[in-house]
Amino acid sequence: MVHEIAQAIIENGQSKHINKRLPRKRMKVRLTYDDVAGSLTRTKIARITGETSGIYSKVDVETESRKLRKTWERNVHH
Repeated sequence: MVHEIAQAIIENGQSKHINKRLPRKRMKVRLTYDDVAGSLTRTKIARITGETSGIYSKVDVETESRKLRKTWERNVHH
């Protein structure tokens, strides 16, 4: 089962920031990353949010996110 427990910033192979305290145990981890250089600016994010707000107003966010998590956890070993 996959658990996201923290987000980290790693520069040049060194951990620079972790947003939460990690458990004191041995863990097997898989790293994925978001390219920071390709990130959107705050103004661009605000513009996109303004343009798209209300599109999915009738969607039950909690139910949909629960469905997505179940799908992801089910497909982890495939």
